[in-house]
Amino acid sequence: MRYRSRSYAVFTVTNTIFLALLGLLCILPLIHVLAVSFSSRAAATANIVNFWPVGFTADAYSNTLGNHDFLRAMWIGVERTVLSTIVSMAVVTMAAYSLSKSSIRFPGRQLYTWIFVFTMLFSGGLIPGYIVVSKLHMIDTMWALILPGAVSVWNMILMLNFFRSLPPELEEAALIDGAGHLRVLWSVYLPVSLPSIATLSLFCMVGSWNSWFDGMIYISKPSGYPLATFLHSMIVSDNLSRVGVSADQVQNFSSRTVKDSQIFIGALPILLVYPFLQKYFVKGIVLGSVKS
Repeated sequence: MRYRSRSYAVFTVTNTIFLALLGLLCILPLIHVLAVSFSSRAAATANIVNFWPVGFTADAYSNTLGNHDFLRAMWIGVERTVLSTIVSMAVVTMAAYSLSKSSIRFPGRQLYTWIFVFTMLFSGGLIPGYIVVSKLHMIDTMWALILPGAVSVWNMILMLNFFRSLPPELEEAALIDGAGHLRVLWSVYLPVSLPSIATLSLFCMVGSWNSWFDGMIYISKPSGYPLATFLHSMIVSDNLSRVGVSADQVQNFSSRTVKDSQIFIGALPILLVYPFLQKYFVKGIVLGSVKS
């Protein structure tokens, strides 16, 4: 009866309206960027485009897809995202599996856990981080974009809590059958952890794809920038040559339409991947977070 009360109905309607408005606030900027990217140079320059293209044209996209600098940065961004997700999930999963054991089976587990948590609150800082990457000769390499952020303590805690929620009988049965810990992790834990793995992989992908600051620090040549760093340098620059517009094309293109087309194409891979992982999203977060 509580669910049929008037106050519950008011709450449901209010909550629905609030979430709908919140969703609009999130999606309207993307719609605006898409509308500007398909608008004519005059309309974009006059700033009269809201949420629908004015003077529809796809020239900005043809220019963007023909820009070799943009395509190279996009390929580097894809490569960096895939490798970062694989490395990060491998490290996080193995660390979470070890830390999910009891203190009897893993002496010092609490100490290691607190060391990881400490790094969430305090970090060495920008300069020490750069010195470490430099001393390891990773400047201007792909590994400079992958290894410094490979260990996500937050993701590790979510995975750790999920592993602790699994019945211990699963592991005990595998150990009795002669399996080692790597075999238990690979054949027992991972198959039943698909929601958490999919959710954390999505976190890793989005974080790696959108990360631009490390590219500015660790990559000295613009030709080695990942897409997020390339887009950042493009947005803050008023030089049309940085966005792939030649002097002959200036009369036909607006830098804003080209920039917005590149921004939308840059966001497209994550938008395409998200629907396939969305079904695991809620379940993975709830299973990994609501624990002691």
